[in-house]
Amino acid sequence: MGNPADIVLTAYNLRKRFGALAAVDGISLELARGEILGLLGPNGAGKTTTLQLLLGLTAPTEGEIRLFGLDLARHRREILQRVNFSSTYVSLPSNLTVWENLNVFARLYGVRRPRRKVDELLELFGIPEVKNRVMGALSSGQQTRIHLAKALINEPEILFLDEPTASLDPDISEKVREILRRVRTERGVSMIYTSHNMAEVELMCDRVAFVSRGRIVTEGTPAEIVKRASSRSLEDLFISIAREPSAADRA
Repeated sequence: MGNPADIVLTAYNLRKRFGALAAVDGISLELARGEILGLLGPNGAGKTTTLQLLLGLTAPTEGEIRLFGLDLARHRREILQRVNFSSTYVSLPSNLTVWENLNVFARLYGVRRPRRKVDELLELFGIPEVKNRVMGALSSGQQTRIHLAKALINEPEILFLDEPTASLDPDISEKVREILRRVRTERGVSMIYTSHNMAEVELMCDRVAFVSRGRIVTEGTPAEIVKRASSRSLEDLFISIAREPSAADRA
């Protein structure tokens, strides 16, 4: 991974149990400054729970999480000021306007000149005309871009992106990827990126970690793990892991 000083996130031996179910079962990972790490796996593999643990939304049953060298359990407030997330599975209040929603987050993060920041982000994502419309009146693609604007509002150092281009058409998806690549290049933002679009993962991610049954079963660059598994493509590897979890351990 390089110089330890460049590591912005470390998770060690994370476990999360819900009764007898081990949703996360011993996951360890690192994220370097400016790196995009794909966290991949079928539905129910443990990706969402892992993201919730890394964001401090739920506490691990076992394990340690450090961001920027700080223990998440003890420095949660300080850490969360420096990160943000976007998920297609989280809804903003549908009866508030786009401006009202984004203004709430801007104030929570202490953003100076929130109106100017919101205008800049809406322009960046190509939807300035929706500023005064209520969230419930927006298309799914517009809502996805509002979530991404929310995720950038505090100029985070780490972004957690859960299906960031879901419900976007191919043209808008590519524009969003360009924005994310620019943010990474210009500000050294690190990202943890989930997607079921393997072509997008290959375009965006420096490394990927495949999760199955709460464990990381293979990890490396997309090219490395495809070669290691003797698979034809990242998509074929994904399918094999989804269909035969036991075979994933051989990947």
